[in-house]
Amino acid sequence: MKVCLLNDSFPPVIDGVVNVMMNYANYLQSDFDSEVVVGTPRYPDADYSQYPYPVVAYPSLDTASVTNGYRTGVPFAEEEMARLETFAPDIIHTHCPAASTVVARILRERTNAPVILTYHTKYDIDIRRYMKPKFAADEAIHAMVGNIEACDEVWTVSRGAGESLREIGFTGEYRVMNNGVDFPKGRVDAETVAAVTEGYDLPADVPVLLFVGRMITYKGIPLILDALKQLSDAGQDYRMVFIGKGPDLEQLRARAESLGLMDTESTPGKCIFLGPVYDRNVLRAWNTRADLFLFPSTFDTNGLVVREAAACGLACVLIRNSCAAEGITDGQNGYIIEETAEAMAELLIRVLPDRSKLHEIGQHAMDELYLSWKDCVAQAYERYGEVLEERKSGLLMPRRKQMTDYLVDLTSHGMERMTKRRIFYDRLIRNFETVTAGMIENGADEEDTLGSLLTKLTDTITHGIETLRKG
Repeated sequence: MKVCLLNDSFPPVIDGVVNVMMNYANYLQSDFDSEVVVGTPRYPDADYSQYPYPVVAYPSLDTASVTNGYRTGVPFAEEEMARLETFAPDIIHTHCPAASTVVARILRERTNAPVILTYHTKYDIDIRRYMKPKFAADEAIHAMVGNIEACDEVWTVSRGAGESLREIGFTGEYRVMNNGVDFPKGRVDAETVAAVTEGYDLPADVPVLLFVGRMITYKGIPLILDALKQLSDAGQDYRMVFIGKGPDLEQLRARAESLGLMDTESTPGKCIFLGPVYDRNVLRAWNTRADLFLFPSTFDTNGLVVREAAACGLACVLIRNSCAAEGITDGQNGYIIEETAEAMAELLIRVLPDRSKLHEIGQHAMDELYLSWKDCVAQAYERYGEVLEERKSGLLMPRRKQMTDYLVDLTSHGMERMTKRRIFYDRLIRNFETVTAGMIENGADEEDTLGSLLTKLTDTITHGIETLRKG
């Protein structure tokens, strides 16, 4: 099978969706004998030649300063679109409902390959965060929903993600397709854990709490800090490790300091902000060292970090009815609380003294929640085949027709025509240069040179006009 994977971010930017797409690409090639091409906005100085599959990087705009490091793709690039078209994909799988899905729709016009979109996160929240005029954010969200409904099939990473999609106006059908984990199942050996955590104030008899993710307020980090303050006031000792970076990092550090949770000249702190950790084995070591993972996010639609923790035998504290809490049974393979600092503090005061019980629940999490990327991509590959069979037999559910479909069609043909015109003009210039150089080299007189040149150019123009007429 030939699969075109599209996303609005790709290394050097690393995030959860990038991790998903790279695992799709790797396992489709290694385990399912598929050809893969990746399309993504271009980042300056990025080396796209290092991957075991072609990466087609199309033009982008520098919006990093207002979108926390992300660039905005410009999908109307004929040269890059032609490369994707030449690949001739059987399936187009887009992982972002913005520029990537516009590329997917244009590519579908040219190849007739079905478009599958995976809805990974609540993009509407980020749109409202970065686009302050309400009317502008409303229009952007409306356009995004239209882009999603134009796809042939929509996948979500959890049932809650699908319901969130409905809340912003999506009226189509969706299929839940869970993401996997690239951590191997099992805890890291004690020597590696000791080497990774050396130098940090982590007494062996003190419980360690962990958070991994973007340092941004809507992940529930303020709730964690307020709960930790109550924990400290109750006399419970602990260490809290935060791993990640994000736009609110300094704000969150300042809040921790104001609550007395950081180091001072007179007293040691209980919170450690490590910053981002990109080495997956180092992350596994931290998940192995911790006793409990705190993830009070109602923003995340799946929470890969919850499954990564489970892979290392680490149980999580999650918010009731959140997407990340799907599949969690309170007290069996994790903990479920209400979305308040008081509820988290009460739980921690109750469970932290019995660390052996925490580890037992962590083992249940490993046994019951772990899903490898190999198994996940196997499910996706199987569904790809079903979609192709449904398309072939005419059973694929008709997608909702969008007004923008006409624009996409016009844009696609317009891009092709512009390319043909550019080729025509390039040929014109080359002929002009060739004829002129040849006449001068052969010593022809000025009249002969001009006559031959005009004849040659007339032939070229006539041929070019005929080509454009046919195109």
